[in-house]
Amino acid sequence: MIPTRARALAALLLGAIVVAAAQPPSDDNTAAFDVDGIRVILRKTDNNIVAANLYLLGGARQLTPQNAGIELMLLDASERGTRNYSKESLRRKMSRLGTGVVIDAEKDWTMFGIRSTTEVFDSTWAIFADRLMYPLLQPAELDIVRGQFLSAVSQRRDDPDALARYLADSIAFAGHAYAVPVGGTQASITQLTPSTLRDYQRSQMVKSRMLLVVVGDVERSKLESLIRGSLAQLPAGSYRWTLPAAAPRGSSMVVFEQRPLPTNYVVGYYAGPLANERDLQALRIATSVLTGRMFADIRTRRNLTYDVHAPFVENAAALGGLYVTTVSPAVTVGLMREHVTELQRELIDAEGLKRLSAQFVTEYLLDNETNAAQADFLARAELFRGDYRVAERFVDELRQVTPQEVRAVAQKYMKGMRFAYVGDSTQVDRRLLLGF
Repeated sequence: MIPTRARALAALLLGAIVVAAAQPPSDDNTAAFDVDGIRVILRKTDNNIVAANLYLLGGARQLTPQNAGIELMLLDASERGTRNYSKESLRRKMSRLGTGVVIDAEKDWTMFGIRSTTEVFDSTWAIFADRLMYPLLQPAELDIVRGQFLSAVSQRRDDPDALARYLADSIAFAGHAYAVPVGGTQASITQLTPSTLRDYQRSQMVKSRMLLVVVGDVERSKLESLIRGSLAQLPAGSYRWTLPAAAPRGSSMVVFEQRPLPTNYVVGYYAGPLANERDLQALRIATSVLTGRMFADIRTRRNLTYDVHAPFVENAAALGGLYVTTVSPAVTVGLMREHVTELQRELIDAEGLKRLSAQFVTEYLLDNETNAAQADFLARAELFRGDYRVAERFVDELRQVTPQEVRAVAQKYMKGMRFAYVGDSTQVDRRLLLGF
């Protein structure tokens, strides 16, 4: 479901919202440095919340179909006991500290992070580092985690919306390194043993795979001391981060999953640019324009759907796409085709584009209010563009996008879509989906 703020953002070209341009915050309090082979970005803030994100680089490119899900499962299982903390003592101490350790597996990395206050950051770091460096991975505990992962895989097929997204993602990246699901499959999860997880931990938890981004009221000297007493003791490794190949391009495809459902789910993706290419910001805006137009027409005026939008998926190899859930797929998909064609043929209003860019600035500032969001934004700039300071140019790059560039990226990328359809397949002609 598209967030309310994103709908408002896309509605700008209809004149629904006018927001004055804002300025991004100064980056004088941010620095990058190395600590014994670990790349670190530290942004000093004046609040007492600390977000520390450790990015284990590689993501799907670290995995094979045989061990898919291994890194996520390893980190999840580490909560059930380490060399220095039993499961019970670890959970008691985290509860007493009032802090959390978060895990987020994406196509380009697995993020293992801390959410704490400044006062208890040191104590939380000790548990965090022990989980990464010395997980026990006891067979009985791993069996519980494996069952939870298998249940999550099963639920993916039970939820038609999640299934449509998963199938569309699978065919969008067919033959690409991203094709390996970072959350695993039933076959891969079933065969992961304590031994295979321990081998992976020893060989892949290496400093060359790590980018640490910390946003909070933490002194550099304190952070360096914590790193040297823990993560810096890991092997160096020989990993080297690079951008992946772009997503596959080619003719349109469609896969159907016949289901007796009250509504139908249609998700399609097309290959976008790499995250370091100029086209990225123009495509970001183009998808928002398309979302606004489709939502106003198909949802608001015609009431053919509860949700329709044009997703923008920001991996290192980006995707754009189309999404709708509807009881009238033939009519709705036809209208979506018309809106894509209109964006490819006609120039958008220049004044409307200025208002949209201004709202993107506001959205950027809102999204970066939390320390955790700032950490993620800095990491993406560092990894996708080669320098965390590029994040400061985000606002200017959006403002520089022209109507001609929006039309150009629509023509260049919004084709060769790869669709997944979950629902009553007799309600839509395959040729309609293949016409994108």
